Amino acid sequence: MTRYAASVGPAGFRFPDLRTVLGRASPARSGDELAGLAAGSDAERVAARRVLADVPLRTFLDEAVVPYEDDEVTRLIVDTHDAAAFAPVASLTVGGFRDWLLSPAATTEALSALAPGVTPEMAAAVSKLMRNQDLIQVARRCTVVTRFRNTIGLPGRLSVRLQPNHPTDSPRGVASSVLDGLLYGCGDALIGINPASDALGAVVDLLRLTDDIRQRYEIPTQSCVLAHVTQTLRAIEHGAPVDLVFQSVAGTEAANRAFGVDLALLGEAHAAGLSLERGTVGDHVMYFETGQGSALSSDAHHGVDQQTLEARAYAVARRFRPLLVNTVVGFIGPEYLYDGKQIVRAGLEDHFCGKLLGLPMGCDVCYTNHAEADQDDMDTLLTLLGVAGCTFVMGVPGADDVMLNYQSTSFHDALYVRETLNLRPAPEFEAWLERMGMYDDAGALRSPVPHSGLTAGMAAMIERA
Repeated sequence: MTRYAASVGPAGFRFPDLRTVLGRASPARSGDELAGLAAGSDAERVAARRVLADVPLRTFLDEAVVPYEDDEVTRLIVDTHDAAAFAPVASLTVGGFRDWLLSPAATTEALSALAPGVTPEMAAAVSKLMRNQDLIQVARRCTVVTRFRNTIGLPGRLSVRLQPNHPTDSPRGVASSVLDGLLYGCGDALIGINPASDALGAVVDLLRLTDDIRQRYEIPTQSCVLAHVTQTLRAIEHGAPVDLVFQSVAGTEAANRAFGVDLALLGEAHAAGLSLERGTVGDHVMYFETGQGSALSSDAHHGVDQQTLEARAYAVARRFRPLLVNTVVGFIGPEYLYDGKQIVRAGLEDHFCGKLLGLPMGCDVCYTNHAEADQDDMDTLLTLLGVAGCTFVMGVPGADDVMLNYQSTSFHDALYVRETLNLRPAPEFEAWLERMGMYDDAGALRSPVPHSGLTAGMAAMIERA
């Protein structure tokens, strides 16, 4: 007899296992349809959600969607589950969990205490029963604070990764973009460069450039070159000024293997970053990026829907106490998130799941040029994430990344959401902006025109580069 079954109107639906229920319950998205995991009709989707609502949360501890013996991510999730933290909701079903999350009982303090007891599958499951406003309301209550050279994630603040990518890794081009971003008040999350070349020399040169800028102007932030973790380890061995150790991660062992990593390698990298002791206010040294569809794109999804696997990637990130995690939500393309509606929903899901699991969750609000999306969709998602208490977003010159060839959010987009929602940068960075004369007498960021020693000094640096 089939364990999971429900009727919607005259139609009856049966689901062979929990992962099928999760896949059929997901909002429509092209990646799940491509993998044959999506509901075949709205009626089947409603039936799957009805079934999912009645599943006890404890079921996720007993019925792994990816077998324990086959996958180290599953073993990580099961072996590190905090039963004591889980106890307040242990008797609930998925539907009951949704009701609890939306109740006054789910305070910031209660959610923080609960986080170690929530598995990624539980977070993904409850998100499938929630409207967008539910995802926003609960995520806003989750406060996750991390520290390296500044304090990120405090209530009422939104940080920005300054992303000065250049198609040839030109030092002059990178430095120009850094100056542009700093004058808009961006860069408190980090100055993070995706290198055009993964060659060790290029990585080290970019690390030294950004560290020189940081030290010269005493900027309380951190830098990162988003090379593969093995190259960052080599850079550390060569004495490069590495602040944060970066790596893209996914929700299955096989998908991480496709990225060229496993938990042991990430553990080595974490230890190496800690050994440098470069943080001044904290020791969160890891930066992770994720994205729905990465496991499917490497044929490593085990028949599990892409949003559940995305949440499992957060278990990998959580293991290493990161300073920052962000979902690059629309970057993989329309094969996985077809249009603006799917990208907006995925961004809110990812942010909610990450925050519920206790992560400092940001979002690269982005899309590729062949997706059925445009900048208006990104404005919508950016605004919703600002309301939801997103930890950080991207700041890209003109919103057009000329190296990665995709559309993201710009420096002025970050300025818009901060001003509109009365959000401020990290406190140490905000104090630096004030010292540099970039705030006017009313406490607002000045127009980004030459007005301080930063502009003249950086201009000279750019000329030398």
